[in-house]
Amino acid sequence: MSGQTTTSAKKPLLQQLWMQVLIAMGLGIGLGHFYPQLGESMQPLGDAFIKAIRVMIAPIIFCTVIHGIAHVADFAKVGRVAIKALVYFEIVTTIALVIGLVSINLFQPGAGMNISVATIDTTNVKPLIAQTQNIGTVSFLMNIIPSTFVGAFSEGNVLQILFLSVLSGFALISLGDYGTPIVRAVDVISKMLFKIVAIIMWAAPIGAFGAMAFTVGKFGAGSLFALSKLLAEFYATCLVFVFLVLGPIAHWCGAPIFKLIRYIREELLICFATTSSETVLPRMITKMESLGCERGIVGLVIPTGYSFNLDGTCLYLAAAAIFLAQATNTPLDITQQIGLLFVLLLTSKGAAGIAGAAFVVLAATLSAAGTIPVASVALILGIHRLMSEGLTPTNLVGNAVATLVISKWENNLDHTQLTAELNRL
Repeated sequence: MSGQTTTSAKKPLLQQLWMQVLIAMGLGIGLGHFYPQLGESMQPLGDAFIKAIRVMIAPIIFCTVIHGIAHVADFAKVGRVAIKALVYFEIVTTIALVIGLVSINLFQPGAGMNISVATIDTTNVKPLIAQTQNIGTVSFLMNIIPSTFVGAFSEGNVLQILFLSVLSGFALISLGDYGTPIVRAVDVISKMLFKIVAIIMWAAPIGAFGAMAFTVGKFGAGSLFALSKLLAEFYATCLVFVFLVLGPIAHWCGAPIFKLIRYIREELLICFATTSSETVLPRMITKMESLGCERGIVGLVIPTGYSFNLDGTCLYLAAAAIFLAQATNTPLDITQQIGLLFVLLLTSKGAAGIAGAAFVVLAATLSAAGTIPVASVALILGIHRLMSEGLTPTNLVGNAVATLVISKWENNLDHTQLTAELNRL
């Protein structure tokens, strides 16, 4: 897969995927704005594209992680890479949470709203709040182990798939030469899966059009204006985090952040439009290999990062939780906010494998903290998708940088190839 270098720069502008997606997004925004009902009816186009990609995620992660472990073929190195990745993930996501808390306290977009919890309509959020009962330390850890081998794939649970793929990868290493035919078969299957994804990606502009038309048509300017302060604060915080935190880290790896963003611009636009980073997971694996990251490391870090390195989600959780406290006049002193930070460190990791993850985890956080009314999450239901358009690209950039960091940390980053790829576009 490392040989699948992108050639979009050699194509005419209108034939490049990022331009097609950008045009489709513009058309979707226009349709949603001028014909809201028609725009809202475009939802199946976006949902169909996301569903088509998501059906490929489980087998791709399984094959990628197995092949990554088998490619490394060293128990000690696999363990070392995993530990380094988890340490890095924890440090960076903690920084994201701190920045999110500081930013929301400085700007205070919820101050003065004086909303009474008793007046909030919670009808639409009751099913989501009910899901928070399944999020806790013990249940989270137990949920990593699937009930059946096939069940993990049918449910699309990322953590369970990672668990099975790691066990399978180690088992194949233990088999030695006997496992070689299986490793080769896995490699062939993974290439087939990536070809299928490449075919599906032809529909990316249609999916982006449908998703943007639906978002603008359903939520539109009304939701944007009502909570514009929160949206402005959140997007500004995401930009600060990307350029002032991830930027220096990427530069240390030899990848200036502006060049890295340009390199993955197609994936960022698709994430922004569909509010799902899963839609570009296969492409990110290919692109990070093309940047000179070792195949085995990419196969371990990218799928794991989709579960444990959710920088944008952490920014969202911190901002949304404190905003709701401000809006409902819930007093939170510094001690309570630090306590909330520790709760967020746990619940943010529970975002993997949950439908509507960020919103559900927010409700779980409020429930676990016990200070901010859980029912208040209904206040931001209308703009959750608009905030997701900021958090998903941030998650994507964070995982790209993480892969570079671990590759450099392991002395397996080809700087010559990295520089050539980033300067080629």
